Amino acid sequence: MAETETVNSLEELGAAANVAVEDEAPVYEQKLDEYGRAYATGKRKDAVARVWIKPGSGRITVNGKEYEAYFARPVLQMILKQPIVAAERANQYDIMATVSGGGLSGQAGAVRHGISKALTHYEPALRSVLKKGGFLTRDSRVVERKKYGKAKARRSFQFSKR
Repeated sequence: MAETETVNSLEELGAAANVAVEDEAPVYEQKLDEYGRAYATGKRKDAVARVWIKPGSGRITVNGKEYEAYFARPVLQMILKQPIVAAERANQYDIMATVSGGGLSGQAGAVRHGISKALTHYEPALRSVLKKGGFLTRDSRVVERKKYGKAKARRSFQFSKR
């Protein structure tokens, strides 16, 4: 049987609590595949992105195209680069992503989420920076389903008295 410690003062209680907190802090390690790449899956709305990161010159390809060609709107390009800029790792990693489902906005968000997760797999020290920026949180907002008796999810049919 395990012996239980008795705490006689508040100072001892604080010391015991600090020891317990320090022991439970998770240590994240680098997760790489056999080719030296970090892999992660990002999701947003109906879009799913598979992202691989490896050291390189900063090329970003999405579905075999350069990201400027795939995401033509500057807003989508900015969304895609947010985690790289926040981590101050521009032109250090080559990023290859395949994305499917949803529209362009959802796909850009999915690739951003995947890049953020893959960066934490490659460099676990970046986790706190990306977490503060909100890049590791999956945006769970999805389209609401259509209900029966309604024109859309919530919109009713036009009312007519006669």
